[in-house]
Amino acid sequence: MIHNIIFDMGNVLIHWRPELFMERMELPQEDRRLLMEEVFGSVEWIQLDRGSIPFDQGIAAMCRRLPERLHSTARELTLRWWKDHLLPVDGMAELVRELKEMGLGIYLLSNAKLDLPLYFDQIPGSEYFDGRIVSADWKLLKPQPELYQVLLREYGLKAEECFFIDDLNINIEAAILTGMSGTIFRGLEPLRQALRQAGVPLKDSAV
Repeated sequence: MIHNIIFDMGNVLIHWRPELFMERMELPQEDRRLLMEEVFGSVEWIQLDRGSIPFDQGIAAMCRRLPERLHSTARELTLRWWKDHLLPVDGMAELVRELKEMGLGIYLLSNAKLDLPLYFDQIPGSEYFDGRIVSADWKLLKPQPELYQVLLREYGLKAEECFFIDDLNINIEAAILTGMSGTIFRGLEPLRQALRQAGVPLKDSAV
């Protein structure tokens, strides 16, 4: 029986669309391309998610590959991408509340940087979470099974009682290898259906 629901963050609870960040900053197309490649697509971005390098080191490496005119923008995007661009996925706050009111444990398992506490209260349903495991805190990244094991160990959870929701199939596969069940997030209604199929007695539509 499922007693705990584990949520990924990006493209599950919030939209993760870096191109929108730059669109709102009204950057020229060529600058957007450079920033997508050298900031969001960089090795340093992954290393920051793993917590294996400090922010200043990562940003300095990104800036060495960028023209000087983009250095301040690269720093802003790395440190404060969430400040004006955190877009909730419609209906997820209500679903988290509904699941919590059913008595289920609610947890976050996310590849994210050390600054997540600065914006966690903006995440849909954050007030209902019983715990969170963030990759940078543990120097591990999904889909490494060790990160899933950290979640189970830190909160005393049984894998077979956990249902994991993520937007990437490789991360769901890792959860299954750890003993959990789960589903790829493809929207609110498909998720509600998948939860019902897993034995979570949701109603046909949100309350």
